Amino acid sequence: MASKKNPDVEPEPEEGSAPEAEADAVEEVVASADDDNDSIDDSLDEIVVELEDIEQDLDPDDSVAEALSEEDEALLDQAAVDLVAEMRSDMLRAQAELVNFRTRVERDRAANREAVIAEVIRSMLPALDDLTRAEKHGDLEEGTPLAIVATKIRASFERYGLKSIGEKGETFDPNFHEAVVQLPTPDATEMTIADVIDPGYALGERVIRAAKVAVAVPE
Repeated sequence: MASKKNPDVEPEPEEGSAPEAEADAVEEVVASADDDNDSIDDSLDEIVVELEDIEQDLDPDDSVAEALSEEDEALLDQAAVDLVAEMRSDMLRAQAELVNFRTRVERDRAANREAVIAEVIRSMLPALDDLTRAEKHGDLEEGTPLAIVATKIRASFERYGLKSIGEKGETFDPNFHEAVVQLPTPDATEMTIADVIDPGYALGERVIRAAKVAVAVPE
């Protein structure tokens, strides 16, 4: 009987130091953006100081001041206001872009961390499968050293958000289950899990491995 593969099971990430190199590059960009923000603030302060100096230099008795009409003075005042407003708008836009950039960086860091954890857990799945089989055969009696070790191992993975998927009686879902065999069942009205051959595992929303199951199907 053909197996139904889970399309959402993600491939194993490639090994390497790309996440670390990307994180270093991101830190440099963030530091550069902070420096640009400081430069914009300094430029605004310098413009304000220059405008104040110009006002002080324009003595009411000065011939240049007398040559300026009220309309000219209004134009100069408006130009100064527009320049300051434009600089401030650029500063606010840069700050908003920086916030968005930092948000993306944190999201990428979390994704990279989850990918690394998923890879470690994937390498440990054979050991978890052995513990599950031993438990089914009654080899993990409560209080025995092996049962204590199994409990500690499972608790360690659960702290990272690992959860088992695939339970007998559940409705078959190709996103989480892989049908190894189909069993025609007279009273079945939909595809349900008749037996779990190997449990699946998920880390948050990421499926590490789909559960291998036997599926009861309508005749």
